[in-house]
Amino acid sequence: MKPLLLHYPGCSTCRKARQWLQEQGIECIERDITTENPTEEELKTWIPRSQLPVRKFFNTSGLLYKEQQLKDKLPQMTEEEQIALLATNGKLVKRPLLITAQTVKVGFQPDAWKEIK
Repeated sequence: MKPLLLHYPGCSTCRKARQWLQEQGIECIERDITTENPTEEELKTWIPRSQLPVRKFFNTSGLLYKEQQLKDKLPQMTEEEQIALLATNGKLVKRPLLITAQTVKVGFQPDAWKEIK
């Protein structure tokens, strides 16, 4: 199974991640997170595989996150509600996401991504 890379073409970090993957010879299936955002079902599979809390999947520096004042709202929401919210708009999701059969990486950190080889 090829890894799945969810990215936003306008994001410089996503472009760096794509370039890094190419340099490592890792072929991915690419998906624009803004036109085909993750579904609730996908997120419910990926979040446990990432071993991260749901809140780490939120793009806290994004305009939409700030406009919706999610910093204040998320603590009062259940995990199910947070996942449902993430599934409404790809720009709420921290990117890039790299999904493999074994793990899910949130955000681009070359040292953490080395283990996917």
